Amino acid sequence: MLKVGLVDDSKYDLEKLFVTLSKEEDIQIVFMTDDAEEAYEHIKKDEIDLLVTDIEMPKLSGYELADFITSYALDIQVIFVTGFSGYAVHAFELNVLDYIMKPYSKDRLLKGIARLQKKKQEVQDSNKLVLRTKTDIYFIDKKDIVFIERTGRSTTIATKDSDYMVYTTLNELEEELSKRSFIRSHRSFIINIHFVKNFSLYTKNSYVVSFHGTDRKAVITKINLDALQKNYF
Repeated sequence: MLKVGLVDDSKYDLEKLFVTLSKEEDIQIVFMTDDAEEAYEHIKKDEIDLLVTDIEMPKLSGYELADFITSYALDIQVIFVTGFSGYAVHAFELNVLDYIMKPYSKDRLLKGIARLQKKKQEVQDSNKLVLRTKTDIYFIDKKDIVFIERTGRSTTIATKDSDYMVYTTLNELEEELSKRSFIRSHRSFIINIHFVKNFSLYTKNSYVVSFHGTDRKAVITKINLDALQKNYF
C-alpha cells in the first residue's frame, strides 16, 4: 500500500487529486489539505511514501516542502503538480519523482506514481530471504531474523516467530544480508544488531550475546565486539 499526502491551495485541484487517487486500490490517502503549513506538520509526523503538491502556494511553497524532505533525508518521494513550468530545473535538482503540468490526465498522474510503486515493490522483494529445504520454500522478512547459527553441516535461522533449518552456508547468507543490520559475530554466528540486548563475558576472547524477545544466545568474539562498538554504538 502506497501512503500519500496531498496539498494544493486550489480546492478544485485538491479535490481532483483526491478523487483520482482514492479510487486506486494500492493507494491510501493519509492527508489532504489546501494549507502548505498544515502539510508541513503532517510531513513531520505522518508516515507517507509520497507527497503530491502544488508549487506556488501561500506561506510555504511546494518547493520548500520538497527542500525540507531532502534536507532531512526523509524517505518521501515528491510529485509536483503545477501550472508553472519555470520550476522544472530546480525541481529535479531536488530529485523529485515527477513534474506534472496542469491540466493533466489521470493516466499522466498515475504514470509517475507507478514508477514509485515498482521501486517500492523491488525494495520489498529485496527485503525477503528465500529459504529452501528438502520439502519447502520459505519467504521470510530479513528484519525479523534475530541470529543465524551454523552447526555442523546445517544452518539454523532464528526469527522472532520460528526457526528454519537449511544447508545454506553462513558465507552465502552473509552476502544477502545488509551489513548495516547484520554482522558476522563469530565463525558460527551472524547476528542482527537491532535485537541485541546485552553482551556478557564468556571467555577471555569472546562474549555471549543476549537478544530481546528470546532466551536464545549467540557468541561474539572480542575483536568483532570492539569493531561493533566502534561502528554502531
